[in-house]
Amino acid sequence: MKDIDQNEFKVTAPLLLNKASSTYNLDKSEEDVEKALKKVRKKLGKLQDTMYAHGKYAALICLQGMDTSGKDSLIREVFKDFNVRGVEVHSFKVPTELELKHDYLWRHYIALPSRGKFGVFNRTHYENVLVTRVHPEYILGENLPNVNTVNDVNDAFWDKRFEEINNFEKHIADNGTMIFKFFLNLSKEEQKNRLLRRLNKQEKNWKFSAGDLKERKLWDKYQECYEDALNRTSKPHAPWFIIPADSKPVARYIVAKILYDSLKLYTDIKEPELDAKTKANLSLYKEQLENE
Repeated sequence: MKDIDQNEFKVTAPLLLNKASSTYNLDKSEEDVEKALKKVRKKLGKLQDTMYAHGKYAALICLQGMDTSGKDSLIREVFKDFNVRGVEVHSFKVPTELELKHDYLWRHYIALPSRGKFGVFNRTHYENVLVTRVHPEYILGENLPNVNTVNDVNDAFWDKRFEEINNFEKHIADNGTMIFKFFLNLSKEEQKNRLLRRLNKQEKNWKFSAGDLKERKLWDKYQECYEDALNRTSKPHAPWFIIPADSKPVARYIVAKILYDSLKLYTDIKEPELDAKTKANLSLYKEQLENE
């Protein structure tokens, strides 16, 4: 198995998304890649148990990508060996009436994982600078002061919104949340194949929406907006990773490996020790139970 160097995928310099590969060769068969994923996710599960007991850090995993990029299945496969009490998944759809009565970050803030837990955002707060940037008319639904027409959704508006997102992430990072942001980089050709699969397989039909084809026509605009967002918001405390996503098993393994390799660097994450009195009486407690 080819070694994974997370720096190969991390956005640390100006990125040209059309130059980023959507494929990656691990020099192993798909079966071997899936076996490697099983080993890594078991290690992740054990590490999460320790994090839960330690209770000083939370981990936020943000997943973004074009339709069919594999976010749902990645969540299922990477976090399969987690204790269910230690991971929470949130999928952010069109804002509800209640959510629109708050600022756009509110629904994301209240969904953040508590210390000791993993939180997975399937689509994230970045939708507010991606889909709304492709469709600026959606901003009018937020009923914001000083935004009365699409003309008010200008460059200054987006500059401010990016600043707010960066500040949001810096705040939660400073308070114990480890942030990992993954962009699943899918090629347009592979998206076509996956959409056709949804149409050709009856059991997959429910996943298809005519809106998918409408959004596909805006592919270049989405890529432009993603590129700008990735470049503006990849920070040391909240890095973006560009994950080649044409192969789902490869993408899952790379994400799991980056998470594990990053988390194991936190040498202070340890299970808490028993207090001195309890520790000194372990033999007594054991004897009491055995003599019942």
